[in-house]
Amino acid sequence: MTPSVSTPTEPRPDRTSPSPTLDDRVTGSLVGAAVGDALGGPVEGYTPDQILERHGGRVSGVVGPWNGDAWRTARPIAPYHKGDGHVTDDTLMTHALIRVYTKVRDHLDAYAVADHLVPELVGTPVWIPELEAEALPLQRIFLAEKWLVTRLHYGHVDPREAGNGNIVNCGAAMYMAPVGLVNAANPAGAYAEALDVAGAHQSSYGREAAGVFAAAVAAACAPGATPRSVVDTALEYAKDGTGAAIEAAAEAAARHTDFESALVPLRAAVAPFDTVGPDYRSPSLGARRPSRLHAIEELPVALGMLLVGNGDYRHTVLGAVNYGRDCDSIATMAGALVGALRGEPAVPADWAKQIAEASRLDLHAPATALAEVAHEVFARDTARRRTHESTYALLTEADR
Repeated sequence: MTPSVSTPTEPRPDRTSPSPTLDDRVTGSLVGAAVGDALGGPVEGYTPDQILERHGGRVSGVVGPWNGDAWRTARPIAPYHKGDGHVTDDTLMTHALIRVYTKVRDHLDAYAVADHLVPELVGTPVWIPELEAEALPLQRIFLAEKWLVTRLHYGHVDPREAGNGNIVNCGAAMYMAPVGLVNAANPAGAYAEALDVAGAHQSSYGREAAGVFAAAVAAACAPGATPRSVVDTALEYAKDGTGAAIEAAAEAAARHTDFESALVPLRAAVAPFDTVGPDYRSPSLGARRPSRLHAIEELPVALGMLLVGNGDYRHTVLGAVNYGRDCDSIATMAGALVGALRGEPAVPADWAKQIAEASRLDLHAPATALAEVAHEVFARDTARRRTHESTYALLTEADR
């Protein structure tokens, strides 16, 4: 597949349009996340300059593997077919979490991860595009996700504490969009639920990022939400280094409306908070260790690109892709946010169709299933709230 050269263009303005329905936002967010994932996969781990040189311009759509036909052997630690429209583990984990929601049909916690997500990873074969085969998700997921299986399936650790000791990265945050969507327009609920779910997987700023990303997705679902209001919500909930990194990225992004000019400033803004260091493939000794001063790189950059692109899907996601480094996860998060803001029409239909066909996955079925769960959960929440209201009224009757 020969990539085309792209020239950065101005983003479309933030137009006022009919507000998408919840179902449309759920679909837009999940399809948008999968498309971003597939676009970013083949250039993951490289710098913007390397991407520019390799592709003869900026990536502007689906491209082939970085190493061409040698993709199986070029990197033995990761013998995956990244590129040609294949989604990666970000989407595999997102879809696995959705299957957990369809089983529980209510809010999730760390025990749901142990009781349902881990069995999905070790007991239910699925089609894995990068392996071009049906296999257990365990055979594709990264070491930080294999930790879930080691700790919960084999170690029987308390799920609420299982994330302690894992490397701190974006592993939990990358698949938290469903939590934000089930808690649509309720960022406080999304933040709390994601922190609980992610406790089985991550600690420190990795867990914090999961909560903040879910809150941002929930905020994006609110009618009238804008890229700026989504970032402001993220800042409202983000603690410690995560909040500082998002603030720095937002300040850098505010000076740009073109992703090309924003690539270097955004990297400079998040660099002081990123533990990996300048060489993504050779992380520093302090990389991925717990800290109150640091943050994962992916979420602040995704939020920054959301501002740079003013909520336009192509501009936002292509900015995330051409940023390089962990760009499949950055583009996954950016795509989920734009999709939640704008609904499915925001996601280029030609990209979605090409990626669904190349990955041999139905990108709409998980969205349909999660939307049904979201409606059910809201009904449950409403009943619980009314029960609490009536009970509280009886409790305080003597005070009136």
